[in-house]
Amino acid sequence: MMPRLFFRLAPALLGGCLLSSFAYAQSAPNTLTAQQKQQGWQLLFNGKNFDGWHSFGQKGVGKDWTIDHGAIRLKKAKGENQANSADLTTNGEYGNFDLRVEWKAEPCVDSGIMFHVHESAKYQQPYQTGPEMQIADYACTVPDSRTLYERSGDMFGLIADPYEWVKPAGQWNNYEIKVYNNHVQFFTDGHKVVDTQIGDAAWKNLVAHSKFAGWPGFAGYPEGHISLQGSEVKGKSEVKLWFRNIMIRKL
Repeated sequence: MMPRLFFRLAPALLGGCLLSSFAYAQSAPNTLTAQQKQQGWQLLFNGKNFDGWHSFGQKGVGKDWTIDHGAIRLKKAKGENQANSADLTTNGEYGNFDLRVEWKAEPCVDSGIMFHVHESAKYQQPYQTGPEMQIADYACTVPDSRTLYERSGDMFGLIADPYEWVKPAGQWNNYEIKVYNNHVQFFTDGHKVVDTQIGDAAWKNLVAHSKFAGWPGFAGYPEGHISLQGSEVKGKSEVKLWFRNIMIRKL
C-alpha cells in the first residue's frame, strides 16, 4: 500500500523509513517460533484467557473485554460505564523491551498502546504516565482522524508519523515499540515512524508545548506496565477492536 506523505522528510529523518527486522509472518496466531523463543520472546497473550492482564485500577478485567477467536476483543457501546472498558493492562512491568502487537479495528476506533505506565492511587488513567502509540481509523471524520499527532502511528500528542502506513479498518496491522534506556522507536508494519529520546532537550521542548505540560508523572517512570487503551466511541453507537500476537522480549 502506498503511504500518504504528510511533509517533506529532512535527510536525518530518512532513516525513519527503514524496516524493522521483525518477520511479521507467524505460523499460527499467539505462538512463538523456535527462533523467537531462542531470542528471548515471550507471549503476553496466550490466545485463550486474560492470564497476566487486568483492567487499570481494577483487580479483574472489565466486561467489554472478551476473547474472540484467539484475539482480545473490545466491544464498547456509547455512553456506558467507563469501568467496563478500562484500559487493559499487563500485570508485569517492563523497562527496556521490544514489544510487538497485531491489531485490527472497525471504523472510527480511537485507541492506542501505552508503555511505562505507573499504576497507583495517584493516577486515574494510564495516559497520565505512559506515552502512547496511537490507533485511529484514518477514514473516520467524527472527529477527523487525520488530526496531526492523533493519527495511527503517531506518538499521541507529541510526534507525527510522516506516513500513513496503517491499513484500512478490518485489516490486521502490526505495531512494534522498542525502548532502550529511554530511546523509543515505533514501527508500523515494519516501517520506523517515530524515533525519539525521552528526557533529552528536544523531548523536554516537545512536552513543554503539548497537552502533557504540567503533568509531572508523564514519561517519568523508567519502567512500567503496558496498557491497551479502551476506545472512545465516536460517530456511531459502538466500536470494536481486536488485539493478538502480543509478544515482548527484554532488552
